[in-house]
Amino acid sequence: MKDNAQPLVALIGRPNVGKSTLFNRITRRRDALVDPTPGVTRDRHYARVSWEEHFFILVDTGGIDDDDDTITNHIRHQALQAIDEADVILFLMDGRQGLTPSDYEIVDLLRRTEKKVFFVVNKIDSPELEVELLSPFWELGVEHLWALSADHSYGFTTLMDGLVENLDKVDAPADLPEGVIRLAFLGRPNVGKSSMINAIIGQERMVVSNISGTTRDSVDTLLSRDKYAYLLIDTAGIRRKGKTKDKLEKFSILKALKALGRCDIALVLIDAEEGITEQDIRVIGYTQDHGRALMILINKWDLIKDDKKRQDWLLEEIRLATNFIPFAPVFKVSAKTGLGIKRLFPEIGKMHRQFYQRFPTSALNRLLSAAVSHHEPPLYRGRRLKLYYTAQIGTAPPSFAVIANFPKGIHFSYQRFLKNRFREGLGLNRVPVRLVFKERSGRTQR
Repeated sequence: MKDNAQPLVALIGRPNVGKSTLFNRITRRRDALVDPTPGVTRDRHYARVSWEEHFFILVDTGGIDDDDDTITNHIRHQALQAIDEADVILFLMDGRQGLTPSDYEIVDLLRRTEKKVFFVVNKIDSPELEVELLSPFWELGVEHLWALSADHSYGFTTLMDGLVENLDKVDAPADLPEGVIRLAFLGRPNVGKSSMINAIIGQERMVVSNISGTTRDSVDTLLSRDKYAYLLIDTAGIRRKGKTKDKLEKFSILKALKALGRCDIALVLIDAEEGITEQDIRVIGYTQDHGRALMILINKWDLIKDDKKRQDWLLEEIRLATNFIPFAPVFKVSAKTGLGIKRLFPEIGKMHRQFYQRFPTSALNRLLSAAVSHHEPPLYRGRRLKLYYTAQIGTAPPSFAVIANFPKGIHFSYQRFLKNRFREGLGLNRVPVRLVFKERSGRTQR
């Protein structure tokens, strides 16, 4: 895993110009909702993308418009936040509809940023249409226009090649020591992320130095404790912009994604007074989308230390909300008093060792054989599923391939059974485990 954050590319433009369609083409899937009704995409949508050995995070925003209604203001705010945090911007316009006053306003907005902007004219699907429809857009006075059909891929490869030329390749910085354990502190504003890092630094006798230039969107601190080095990634710069009631606006997922792309272990802080919120659960879900090890810290525990009823209720709420990640340890801490902080590092060490642990193939196949003997796979289309062998294909998190005759026929409940057997048999009780089911080469899947 690389240390530098992956670049962010933001898709912006008026409603209904084809941003979600382009998002789907770039990500090669149908994750974004595509609908002819303007204003469908109301929140930012994210995906990790690889193109010609370049890796970046793509964000699809809602359309920018100058209407004053609440939803349009929300969309405008989402897009402005993406512009603020993105490294490169793709500005889409509608070649069929032509230039609009909103396009001129957005271009004026983009002139104020020093970031690379691609001015893309969409819905042009042939060289003839490019000649006919592109001409009016030169009135914008921009240096380069990119003709594109997001629907039919005209101009797509040219655009993508131009895009990645303007993206920095992600390389590990030379000033990080080998084997450093990367910890990202995530959570809503005022939950105590910076205070927790300060408490860790202040409580332990550590050598502390600031790392400049690692990422402009977070504050990194390199510290050493005993014989181990840690990189603490603080996303405390995340703050609410404007007076909005939308919970998602209180937390910049863009910055969280950058931090998650760089860490081994995500430490999600929850406010003991406020309890676990929908937003907390979403952030926790993102940690698992990225395959990160996870530790949940209930901060400000000192504020409820005398309220046993509140403590029991809070722990039960967290247990119910996180039942999909039973491996994640939960700690009661206080950045203010130092409660529970000393207990974190032994657990972090155990989690990190499991996160990068490797296993001999012979032991893995004995484990698979025992699991199949205990519980045979069900029938698939009248035929018995066979699991031939397994091997480890990666770490961070531990990942295993299971070779089968009909991998698509393995029900998710049996996949879950196998994952639990791997977790128990290998002692991976503190980190996520990934199983990938593949067909034996040389066979035709039916």
